[in-house]
Amino acid sequence: MSYLEAIMLICFGISWPISIAKSIRTKVVIGKSPLFMMVVALGYACGVLHKYYYSRDWVIYLYAINMLLVLTDLALYYHYSRKNLRQA
Repeated sequence: MSYLEAIMLICFGISWPISIAKSIRTKVVIGKSPLFMMVVALGYACGVLHKYYYSRDWVIYLYAINMLLVLTDLALYYHYSRKNLRQA
């Protein structure tokens, strides 16, 4: 297990709830990139798979939590982008 890997995932993981809260509070997603969020989610999914197949330890949960947070932010992006288009 790598403590540095865990610290990296915790640091990245702190940013997603902030982004999600901003989306919910403002209901504006202009400036967010769905492609970027998809690529990041794919990266976390690969991290989960790597941990599952080659290096099982508790860090897999950090990858999974981060992936779920990114997918939540992505879902909010699509939810609010449709609402923003209807209002324009």
